[in-house]
Amino acid sequence: MSVAADDLKNGKVRIDHRLILEMIEPGASVLDLGCGTGELLTLLVKERSVRGQGIEVDDRAIFECVARGLSVFQDDIDSGLPEYGDRSFDYVIMNQSFQQVKRPDTVMREALRVGGRVIVGVPNFAHITSRCQIFFEGRAPVTPALPYEWHDTPNLHFLSIIDFLRYCKNRGIDVEKARYAGAQRRVVIFPNLLARTGVFRLRRAS
Repeated sequence: MSVAADDLKNGKVRIDHRLILEMIEPGASVLDLGCGTGELLTLLVKERSVRGQGIEVDDRAIFECVARGLSVFQDDIDSGLPEYGDRSFDYVIMNQSFQQVKRPDTVMREALRVGGRVIVGVPNFAHITSRCQIFFEGRAPVTPALPYEWHDTPNLHFLSIIDFLRYCKNRGIDVEKARYAGAQRRVVIFPNLLARTGVFRLRRAS
């Protein structure tokens, strides 16, 4: 059993990473936009034998990816993906990065062009903890899913699960799968209230 499999068995892998892992078949080609330090991409390589590539803008994160043996390029995904042809990858992933881009429509359109499927993971701003902090404390929420203070957050857009589903519907994007998670386990009821994170597998409408 691999180290990653041990971590999966013992619940040491982040719940959103586990949900994404379940959405990707073995041997697929994957482009991870905003891949960070490569934790998710490493898991996919080990557990799904994907042919993976990442794009990241932060120098220190890229160094960590290279140390993990990953193929990662430095680029700003807000500028689009002109170097990649249509359907270059089976999957394009944007996990916890979509809410950080300046031009979400451009990035989403390019991701759907380059990937046969797009997997997006977003934090839920409407989680009950966030609602309580706003209502009772009167301040911008700080939660495990939104761990930054207002003055140093990389997030540019604060959206709920309902907001994201409506965004997809208004743009003719098919949501093939939707999974929701709390701190360590899945959420199956009232996700817009109880889920900290939503993970969605998307494709362009036929």
